[in-house]
Amino acid sequence: MKNKILKVLTICFVMGFVTIQAHEDFKIKSAKVEYIKSLDLLVFSQEVKGKAGNTKPKINGKLHGASVFGYVFPTSLKSTDVGFNKTEGIVALALTSHPDFDDTPLWDENNDKNFKNDGIIWHSHWVILVKDKRVKGGLKVKEFKKDDNSVVIPPINPGMPMYMDSPGFSVLTKGNTIKVLIPANRVNNKINFNYDAVSVMMKVNTSGKMPLLGVYKIYSVLEDKLDLKNNIKKLK
Repeated sequence: MKNKILKVLTICFVMGFVTIQAHEDFKIKSAKVEYIKSLDLLVFSQEVKGKAGNTKPKINGKLHGASVFGYVFPTSLKSTDVGFNKTEGIVALALTSHPDFDDTPLWDENNDKNFKNDGIIWHSHWVILVKDKRVKGGLKVKEFKKDDNSVVIPPINPGMPMYMDSPGFSVLTKGNTIKVLIPANRVNNKINFNYDAVSVMMKVNTSGKMPLLGVYKIYSVLEDKLDLKNNIKKLK
């Protein structure tokens, strides 16, 4: 099943890359994941042609129709490695910005003592991606029914009925690079998984007729393809 989903992801991302002109701030030049042994720390990073994190969505004024920009790392991690129940889909790390809502209830990213006003600040999420032909990007964050007792979501999730977590990892932007720092124990001590990198635009839809959070544009794909063949570089 995972191979089928990966094939769909590949088709969607490649088609998106061909048909949509990427803004320089989302045009990926390179990406890497490094494991620093002395710190037991994983560092995910994307380098873009422009200025990483500089471009953010325009204010929509309400949750329905709100845009979400993301630098995303699809991985070969299992859903259980990041705190979800066992479920099909691609585990992805998404670094996002969205001014219309705040989905990190435990974190105050702009340090103003208000925990509900900083969705525009770049922050991290774990998500499970699955295919959905209703949106142009062909993908969505996997949803579930609120009364489904089989679903396991980490307690630091934003309370939305989809496979999303708000882990609070530090996101750093400097020049043309955006990075996120993740202690290895937060991914079940897995340091040999594979990864890829894409940049996207997502939208929220609360009508119930479309995905709650779907991918509508793919701005850029690492090496013009998605195959999860990139390996983690090990540092001392």
